[in-house]
Amino acid sequence: MENLLRPLIVVGGSVVLTLFIGWATDRLLSKADRRHSETPLWGLLRRGRIPYQLVLCAALLRGSFDKAEVLEGHRVGIGQTLTLVLIGSTAWLAIRIAAAVVETSYRRYARVHQDAARVRRVRTQVSLIMRVVSAVVGVVAVAAMLLTFPAFRAAGASLLASAGIIGIVAGVAAQSTLSNMFAGFQIAFGDMVRMGDTVVVDGEWGTVEEITLTFLTVRTWDERRITMPVSYFTSKPFENWSRGTPQMTGTVYWHLDHSAPLDAMREKLRDVLRECPAWDGRAYNLTVTDTTPNTMEVRALVTAKDADDVWTVRVTVREQMIRWLSEEHPYALPRVNTADAIVRSHRSNGSNGSNGSNGRVSHGIGPQRRAHESPRADR
Repeated sequence: MENLLRPLIVVGGSVVLTLFIGWATDRLLSKADRRHSETPLWGLLRRGRIPYQLVLCAALLRGSFDKAEVLEGHRVGIGQTLTLVLIGSTAWLAIRIAAAVVETSYRRYARVHQDAARVRRVRTQVSLIMRVVSAVVGVVAVAAMLLTFPAFRAAGASLLASAGIIGIVAGVAAQSTLSNMFAGFQIAFGDMVRMGDTVVVDGEWGTVEEITLTFLTVRTWDERRITMPVSYFTSKPFENWSRGTPQMTGTVYWHLDHSAPLDAMREKLRDVLRECPAWDGRAYNLTVTDTTPNTMEVRALVTAKDADDVWTVRVTVREQMIRWLSEEHPYALPRVNTADAIVRSHRSNGSNGSNGSNGRVSHGIGPQRRAHESPRADR
């Protein structure tokens, strides 16, 4: 009877004591969270409740297992298992505590500073730092677990002697991975690109959604995800529209007839922008940037506070201006002219021009009228 009660008391007492301590600690953290609502630290620490209880339970069972005098034939295996659980749960708890502290620091920084670019930079750095901390803690925990086995401790001297050769071979084999890792650190602390930045890579426009030590994810405007190695951003040029200030200037182009009413178009552009909420009111302009024998290229410049708004302003201006021209000034839209070109006859070497006695020139299927002539010139 004693052989049955002793292990039940030891194991049951350890479990009950673990649950009680975990409940009491959670209550204290909950009370601290309500009392200090200005910081999320205590609420974030509550997320480590499960690894905290695992650490307590494994430590209590490991310390009292020898006195339980149960399963004598499996004492070494059970003790080894409890040690591994203790190491793993301790590493888990350390990662949760570090995450809570780092997240609290980031939120405090974001609340104090209003500069969105600086906040995104700190967010990128914090994210990469947490990944590095998690990786380091995980590696240390795995190494500690392996060292609990006598076979690994005995082979430690030979492994240490050959560590240099293994390191060289591993470095050559994982050259691309290591280059991406160093590129990730360069991106995080070099402030090249941050999470939330609007970028253009390989002709694709999107927003940086995730940055890790080895890859970067860009969410495009049509909700696709483009994943590429971070070394791409340190070896190839790309556009970062959020670098510095997020304000942007957009362009809208039209190909119109030479008779288009430019002054009226400038007034219409002003009216359209005043009614567009996405326009930030900084500047606008409308000019002729190029001409062809049949049309002229008209460019409008508009401004907005970020990339999303400048896209909205551009499509709004383009749509409303085309609608207004088609309704009020249809002659300004490009059209195919089919009249004969009127050329002035001249004498060369005592003979009339080679274009015929009537002075008309035919161009292919549909001769085109000069763009500066009025619609009545062919009558």
